[in-house]
Amino acid sequence: MNKTNNQKQNLFKLFQQLEDHRRSQGRRHDLEVILTIVVMSIMSGFYQLRAIGDFIKKNRKELLDIFEIDNDRLPSHQTVGRALQNIDFDELSDVFYQWAINYVEIGKKDWFNVDGKAISGTLTGGSQDSKQNFISLVSIFVNKRKQVLKIGKIENQKQSEIPMVKTLIKELGLEGAIITLDALHCTKDTTNTIIDSKNDYVIGVKSNRKKLYNQLKKTPNQTKQ
Repeated sequence: MNKTNNQKQNLFKLFQQLEDHRRSQGRRHDLEVILTIVVMSIMSGFYQLRAIGDFIKKNRKELLDIFEIDNDRLPSHQTVGRALQNIDFDELSDVFYQWAINYVEIGKKDWFNVDGKAISGTLTGGSQDSKQNFISLVSIFVNKRKQVLKIGKIENQKQSEIPMVKTLIKELGLEGAIITLDALHCTKDTTNTIIDSKNDYVIGVKSNRKKLYNQLKKTPNQTKQ
């Protein structure tokens, strides 16, 4: 599944596929430059916008050389923030997958974990507010190496993860993998989606699935000694 080095996609060039939704007036920095700097910052441990600004200042000379910026002007953290606000998440996710599939080592019968997490800082409304909302990310990653392969976004806490997970599994294009999910995804639709994609699954079961739960409790332990 993995391509040879000369066939691997260059992330900087893939970023050029993205549509830049910023106003053209006053735009001084190419989107692919900004996004590549953001990736470099995060890989170096600089996560927040101001921290990314610190990374840019700290590595100013090297970044100017790498990107061959003629006017010696690098983006500020405010510019980075505006660029990120205007990116289409689905477009960026597709680009990330095109790149990741070349570098994530996938072995036969590898285990893939599905996990959903709320994004810190996206909470709106107070803790007791009935209109409280937040954005969540659902990711599929290779268990052994903790490498993320595919990401989906849920913008409303009232939306279920289940449709998003089914979509991600269909888009993976993998066969022969083992996908692990928590009890939320113990549904016929999800298991059929995994089977149809020619993969296997391990899914948690809770007592709210009474019939299945009781059947499993009565099933003898098949673990070999």
